[in-house]
This record gives sequence, structure tokens and C-alpha cells, in this order.
Amino acid sequence: MFKGFYNLTSGMLTQQRNLNVVGNNLVNISTAGFKQDRYTASTFDEVMYSRVGSLYSGGQEIGQQSYIRATSDIYTDFTQGVMEPTGLNLDFCIIGDGFFAIEDPEGNVSYTRMGNFSLDDEGYLGLPGYGYVLDPDGERIYLGTDKVISDKQGLLYYSENQGLIGRLGVYSFPDNGELEYNDRGLFTGEGAAVSQNYEIRGQCLERSNTDMIRQMTEMITCQRALQSAAQISKMYDQLMTRATTEVGRLQ
Repeated sequence: MFKGFYNLTSGMLTQQRNLNVVGNNLVNISTAGFKQDRYTASTFDEVMYSRVGSLYSGGQEIGQQSYIRATSDIYTDFTQGVMEPTGLNLDFCIIGDGFFAIEDPEGNVSYTRMGNFSLDDEGYLGLPGYGYVLDPDGERIYLGTDKVISDKQGLLYYSENQGLIGRLGVYSFPDNGELEYNDRGLFTGEGAAVSQNYEIRGQCLERSNTDMIRQMTEMITCQRALQSAAQISKMYDQLMTRATTEVGRLQ
């Protein structure tokens, strides 16, 4: 009789985790270069089979039911976001595969698609609140002025094809799925190399690839599923109480 609690509890936990992911996507819908996450879950027996071995590798199956769900993974969707013109000289958008490299004050390098840069007090190009933008050689980029233009390779000039200043570093990874968020919301990973398959668009930003309508729909669906599971759980608890206090009472 208590098996229902496993289904209801795991269902509530699953929907709550999904709501957390959806909520984070919606909060960052206006964040330049943000990539939405997607939550997936599997039944517990599927997780066990993946850890221990195949269902058909031997042994006798003792049942077909799986009473709980377990977190499978949270996937980041790296599809290209919409390019939006801003008219600002220090806004840059990557078209294709790649990330800007950002060095924080402690010297750690992380990666992002955000391109809304600015100059610090010393004239270095940086991502406000995060750190310095790096070139393909891993060095900081000194501009000294925001009166710059760029070409498709990320080369920075004071004027049309004259007065070369430097170049924006764009880095790629063997597998974007292996990237992880750090505590500042930027990506970290191993195997970064200078990308060859990209274009840079100046005075533009890549917007978040979050589909607001789909995320809102999923949020409502998860909320209703969570509320339904909570209500049924309450009913189940009342039923168990009656079963132990009334049905089981000795006459």
C-alpha cells in the first residue's frame, strides 16, 4: 500500500527540479549569449541497468515496475541565438562554433558567448563584472578607446582596415556537452583551442536561445503536475491513517 508514496515523492522531486531549470532559463532570457538548459529524468531501474549492466546480461528479473524516477542529466542547448544589432562599438556576436575567453582577477580562464564588452579604467577590453577578454594567444587586449571596428575574423582596427590593434580570441572545444558552469555562470572545460569555424559581427549581440513560449508552457505543466502529486499524496496519507486506525482496529 505504501508503494504509491514512492511514485508521488519522486514525481514531486522531478517536477521541482524541472521547475528550477525552467526558472533559470526564464530569468536569463535577456542575458546575451545565454544557452538554455533542459532537464531529463529516467526510471530508477534504467539508471541501475546503465550502472550495472544490461537487463539481458544474466540473472532473473523480479519485476517490471519502477516506483521512482532519478535525475538523468541537465543538458545545455548550444544552438545559435538570434543576432540583434545594438550599434555599440564594443558589442560582438559570434556566428558559428566558439566562445570568448575571459580571465578573471585570479587568473582563471572561463568561456562565454556574451559579447557585451567595455573598457576598464586602464583601457583593457573586458566583460563587466567578470574579467578581461583574451586574444588568440591568451593575452589581454588593450584598446585605449571604444572608437574601434572589427572584421569577420575578429581583427580590431581604429579605422577601416587601418591601425590594427589586436584580435578577439574565439575558442572551441572537442565536445561542448562536456562544458560545465562555474560559480559565475561562465563555462569551463578542457581542450580549448583557437576556433577556425566562426564569424564575428561587430555592433551586434547574440541573444539567449531560450524559447519563452515553450518554457512558460513547460513551467505551467510542471506546476500543475507538482500540485496534483502533492494533493494525491495528502489523500494517500489520510487513507493510510484510516487504514491503521480504523480498518485495523480489533473488534
